[in-house]
Amino acid sequence: MLKDKINEDFKAAFKEKREGELSVLKNLKAALLNKEKEKQFQAGKAGEDIAQAALADDDIIAVISTEVKKLRDAIALFEQGGRADLVAQNKGEIEVLMRYLPAQLGEDEIKKLVADAVAQAGAATIKDMGKVMGILMPEIKGKADSGLVGKLVKEALSQNF
Repeated sequence: MLKDKINEDFKAAFKEKREGELSVLKNLKAALLNKEKEKQFQAGKAGEDIAQAALADDDIIAVISTEVKKLRDAIALFEQGGRADLVAQNKGEIEVLMRYLPAQLGEDEIKKLVADAVAQAGAATIKDMGKVMGILMPEIKGKADSGLVGKLVKEALSQNF
């Protein structure tokens, strides 16, 4: 299970005093704990057994993807502000988090999936972007940056016309 792997890596980073990695994993564990509590709250609210509300690997991948997106957004802002030190730090944090995500799809692979989804949805205009994204996202969840996917879908839909 992915959560066990994260915990093992956290313990190893702690023992070996790898401060940068340890900091990233602490933040990740906190984000996972928050997500788990949120899930337990929702289960309790719905009258379900909260013990069954443990995070599955898909939930963990979604949390990690969110954390990576936050770091990429921060990198863009730090680049605008000329903060190369913080850009490098955030890139290092992304490298640590990427170890726990599935292999990332290349742009060509994403373009092929986008073309298939556009055809499957029968998309005709940019207004059909939601349909296309609805087909794509379950397939690429955690395997590609959603911002890039959205950009490629827009390009594909605008090229059709």
